[in-house]
Amino acid sequence: MSLAGSEATADPTRSGAVGVELWFDPVCPWAWLTSRWLLEVARQRTLDITWHIFSLAVLNEGREVPAEYIELLRTSWWPGRIIVAAAAHDPAATLGLYTAIGTRLHPRGEELTMPLLADALTDVGLPGSLLDEAGNASHDDTLRRSTRAALDLVGDDVGTPVIATEGVAFFGPVISPAPTGEAALELWDGVVACARVPGFFELKRSRGVGPIFA
Repeated sequence: MSLAGSEATADPTRSGAVGVELWFDPVCPWAWLTSRWLLEVARQRTLDITWHIFSLAVLNEGREVPAEYIELLRTSWWPGRIIVAAAAHDPAATLGLYTAIGTRLHPRGEELTMPLLADALTDVGLPGSLLDEAGNASHDDTLRRSTRAALDLVGDDVGTPVIATEGVAFFGPVISPAPTGEAALELWDGVVACARVPGFFELKRSRGVGPIFA
């Protein structure tokens, strides 16, 4: 399921737009940083961004996970389901809803709760009744399909974010903080350059810092 948003996303009818896809889980701070970087690039370049949901809860089903992540994964179904439901209601609202939820979870460091999600829906003018979809497991098939689509592109040993451009998908880029200005464009050009090399698969180093949102 393609979840298209409008915030800071280039008009796809504009000549020369570069197609980009991003798979995100709203609770993932790394996906948040990558999404903010991509939006910064879109402010300076002509991008046609498509936003896809990715579920870390789906990814980790049946796996042993650290105790501190069990509750996060349990509650992560809520925003995923609401975003799926919101996309059915109004696809153009998806990015705005992700931004409203993510701003509270990540830069503000708030706990994922139903009131947080209710406030996010209000922020983007979506019906408060969508909050009821947090417990609607009928959306889980969509979450599974979208997550599976990303994993089919990059393999099962990754998480979120997943980005695709130039017909190639990668896990990442994992960045902290999200670069801005010219630095954002330099990173984007590097990603595109990697995508154009048929035999390129991996470039990695250990993370020296946690997510930095400032």
